Amino acid sequence: MTIPLFPDSSEDDPTSLTHFIEIRFHASHRRQLPELLSLAQKVERVHAGDPQAPAGLAKLLEGMAQELEVHMRKEEAVLFPAIRQGGMLGLEHPIAVMRADHDEHDKDIAAICNLTNNLSLPLGACRSWAALYEGLGQFIADFETHMHLENDVLFPKFEKPHQHQGCGCACQGHD
Repeated sequence: MTIPLFPDSSEDDPTSLTHFIEIRFHASHRRQLPELLSLAQKVERVHAGDPQAPAGLAKLLEGMAQELEVHMRKEEAVLFPAIRQGGMLGLEHPIAVMRADHDEHDKDIAAICNLTNNLSLPLGACRSWAALYEGLGQFIADFETHMHLENDVLFPKFEKPHQHQGCGCACQGHD
């Protein structure tokens, strides 16, 4: 069953969007990562002698799962409740922390792609290996959409406009 990207135009309503992110993405990541970790451990163990095996992927996924869980709990306990109350003074700081976390998660995604040769299966890969790469592809697609919704749709609603003068950036927040 596929859950739509935006139910009922929730993109315009921060409260609905935060609930949607929790239901669609936080819940999905919590289901996906343990399954992917188990598959990665199996593939690494069974194919330990294969130079194309994604050695180190299980350790990377384990670390990412732990970091992502902490990140999602911060959003659910602090940031999203504040957003649902209409925002508050100083909300830019927790958002900046979340954005920094997102940057770190992006590095983990790049490492996954590097270890898996961009999710390219070798000839004769077993079903577990194929299931791992298929699951990673779905996880990465979900993750990228999740980050887009937060970074580009939700967070800007609660951040002050860019306040530089003559900095040479492409933003529209200049006087």
